[in-house]
Amino acid sequence: MKQDGMTVNEVSKLTGLSVRTLQYYDKIGLLAPSGHTDAGYRLYDDTALERLQQIMLFRELEFPLKAIRDIINDPDFDRQKALEQQIELLKLRREHLDNLINFAGKIYRTGVKIMDFKAFDTSKLEEYSKRAKEQWGGTAAYKEYEEKSANRTGIDNARLAQETMELFAEFGKLRDHDPADSEVQAQVKRLQDFCCENFYNCTNEILSGLGKMYAAGGEFTESIDNAGGVGTAEFVNRAIEVYCK
Repeated sequence: MKQDGMTVNEVSKLTGLSVRTLQYYDKIGLLAPSGHTDAGYRLYDDTALERLQQIMLFRELEFPLKAIRDIINDPDFDRQKALEQQIELLKLRREHLDNLINFAGKIYRTGVKIMDFKAFDTSKLEEYSKRAKEQWGGTAAYKEYEEKSANRTGIDNARLAQETMELFAEFGKLRDHDPADSEVQAQVKRLQDFCCENFYNCTNEILSGLGKMYAAGGEFTESIDNAGGVGTAEFVNRAIEVYCK
């Protein structure tokens, strides 16, 4: 039977994304395959690949994965505007690389020390990313996240990261409990309250999405399991599922 689309390995080679990353995108509802082979392997048609292009564009703009999912799932998502921004981004990056190549070539040809650092200036790229985020970061959760994180210092972020891992360490101590146990559910409530206080209004819907991301593999899962022990991320996800029901 002829397969309809590219396999996950072919997409990985085409895009430079790892197979694990593509599988992760599927698990968190960001990029579902268009079908599967008879053997059960993921397949991606042109529509899925076009969606992947948009995902990669927003990743270049340093949007969080959940924000990307919300943006491109929005019925008012403007594909044409996104493509225009992609073109602008590539032009700016080409200009930046050309400046660096010319700068390095001048040093190579003349052997003269040049005390000029303009070639390293990325302000145009940074300004472009900022404007793009202002246009696309329209979800209430993303806006709130931006507002709450705007004035944080590196020390503040490190403290929050530590406190987050401490929450997962507490989950790890409860892994032998039933996810529906009242003590476990109280810990889920503490996690939700922590997110509300420090990041955004963590509704049950958002919390459910976070749980799936925690257990989907990759950096999230590894970090949580490092904090609470192997299997903690999956346990947290099951506890959140019970809580949100």
